[in-house]
Amino acid sequence: MLLEGKGLGYRYSRRGDWIFRDRSLSVAAGEIVGIAGPSGCGKTTFAKLLAGCAIPEEGEVLLGGVPLVVKGYSPVQMVFQHPERAVNPRWRMQRIVEEGGLPEPGLLEALGIADEWLGRRPGELSGGELQRFCIARALGGGTKMLIADEMTTMLDALTQAQIWSAVLEIARQRQLGLLVISHERPLLHRLCDRIVEWQV
Repeated sequence: MLLEGKGLGYRYSRRGDWIFRDRSLSVAAGEIVGIAGPSGCGKTTFAKLLAGCAIPEEGEVLLGGVPLVVKGYSPVQMVFQHPERAVNPRWRMQRIVEEGGLPEPGLLEALGIADEWLGRRPGELSGGELQRFCIARALGGGTKMLIADEMTTMLDALTQAQIWSAVLEIARQRQLGLLVISHERPLLHRLCDRIVEWQV
């Protein structure tokens, strides 16, 4: 399985300035690719195109050689920096995590999710606890590629290490492709098979 963004271009309106044009990237199954670059240069927007969260004005996104068509649960999942913005604050955590389907056996335990958290609402959890749920939801059985956009930036070093250890092991077991966007170059060098420098 190969995720490919070919010649992608995007702008917010047809008469607006281009955020970027002619950007291409591929991520293979089992590969960990990093993207590094300054803030505000379009990395997150590019990732949204790859995940099917936005539609490119130019170019195409392919998964396994065919156009990525998102109907229901997307095989390309994205986890953002701020988990509190990615969940319904009124829902309990069990309902939130099951948006991605029933978690595979052992997934919640691997991510350090305690059973008693399932009955809580997002406001009753810390940022690190809540992000674990967002990651678990993104790792539903139909996921082929995971995009991590500054996924652990807001978390303390110990929580970061625990989460990345679990995610890397799950990705290895399931041969998931992983795209990591981060300003933390030491993290990228530690995690990634290769790093793409995003040029403005």
